[in-house]
Amino acid sequence: MLCYKNYLKIVRISAWYDIVISVAFATPWSFALLIGSLSQLHDGLGLSGQMPVAGIYETLFANFFGTVVVIWSIVRLRQTSVFLGRLDGVARLLFAAWQVNALMSGASSLITAFLVVELVFGVIQWWPVAKDPSGG
Repeated sequence: MLCYKNYLKIVRISAWYDIVISVAFATPWSFALLIGSLSQLHDGLGLSGQMPVAGIYETLFANFFGTVVVIWSIVRLRQTSVFLGRLDGVARLLFAAWQVNALMSGASSLITAFLVVELVFGVIQWWPVAKDPSGG
């Protein structure tokens, strides 16, 4: 069982992780730089699978993703709670499912690093938590 205070720290850490990882997806310009860098990393490491081409729709949906995740992260930082941690845990487990689907469909194995983090935060945010000692 997780201590209440430690659980809230995990929720905040996961929110900061999301901001750092997702902010570059939030604009067309930063996404173009990011996808180029990730493609170079993929090629440089000789990874299996393929990287996407940043077309109009790929960029649009990446920007939707980046914007929503950054805003959701700010909400979790401003109103950290077990409830929001549990919701985030559900979202992470769903994201992990979509990442597994992408990997099985031939996406770059670079996604595996993100998959591991999603699974870890998803499971931890569903771990049993001790009651709030302040009664709140």
